Amino acid sequence: MERVITMSHKELSRLDVMQKLGSHSMRQSQAADILRISTRQVKRLWKAYKAQGAEGLISRKRGSKSNHQLPEEVKKQVLELILEKYSDFGPTLAQEKLLGVHGHS
Repeated sequence: MERVITMSHKELSRLDVMQKLGSHSMRQSQAADILRISTRQVKRLWKAYKAQGAEGLISRKRGSKSNHQLPEEVKKQVLELILEKYSDFGPTLAQEKLLGVHGHS
């Protein structure tokens, strides 16, 4: 049974290059130039591709939360403040008021 995987354009171009590397129609230095990465990174991608196939080229960061994301409680407080007191303000003025009056950025 075949699995369907979702890949970005960048990952698809990497897959194409890895397939050419596998068929020996391209060198690692050429692959590095095409992908605009170092030859060391090409070696890492090649190792992942050999071990896991196309899935090895997919970013592991996809679907994970950002490190800079605000806690859900803070988001709710800020949205409530904007809706209650600053609903007619533009984004810049609302941000200035939130920072100046309420201490939220």
